[in-house]
Amino acid sequence: MGDWKTAILLNQLLLKENPNDIDTLNRLAYAFASTGNTKKAKDIYNKVLNLDVQNPVALRCLKKLNVIGKHHMNGHIMQQMNNIFIEEPGKTKVIELVNIADPKVISQLRCGEILIISLKRMKIFVLDLQKRYIGMLPDDISKRLIRFLNGGNTYAAYVKTTDNSKVMIFLRETRRVPKFKNQPSFTVSERTKLTIPKNAHLSFDESEDKGE
Repeated sequence: MGDWKTAILLNQLLLKENPNDIDTLNRLAYAFASTGNTKKAKDIYNKVLNLDVQNPVALRCLKKLNVIGKHHMNGHIMQQMNNIFIEEPGKTKVIELVNIADPKVISQLRCGEILIISLKRMKIFVLDLQKRYIGMLPDDISKRLIRFLNGGNTYAAYVKTTDNSKVMIFLRETRRVPKFKNQPSFTVSERTKLTIPKNAHLSFDESEDKGE
């Protein structure tokens, strides 16, 4: 959370010199949204649209805020960074997706963004909250999780890091049914790292759904 508060302060200082700088306004809005202050974020994005009615960043992010608002009563776009990536043996895993979407879609993802996992045709697909395809879980992990999903377990997925050719997600077991009481979702030997990269790719901003 501290990094986002710093980002807010820095961009506010920049706006004192140029109050109508669109790039700075968009960055400030994103920082507010990332701390959960979606009302302030929306106000700033609307200011951007008053300056540039077709601004693609503001349009996309406002749409995203509205979509997420329907999924989460508290209006948070991102879970707090210091809570998302807490590692729990057997319950969490960092996974690199396979068959990922086009770079244009991947470039819109942001560290900490909530994702949807969707089970179809014995494969596990990963989508964003606009139901756009992001990628798939590797077959070995899918095979294991499909049994748990069909049995009633639930999972939450978040963007961890991205570049144009790679998407890493953080997958967390959120509910374990009694029949799987002693069966971890992920083997303890498959250890995940508790790291939040300094330059994590930051944009708000793609089936039958099971999980999350």
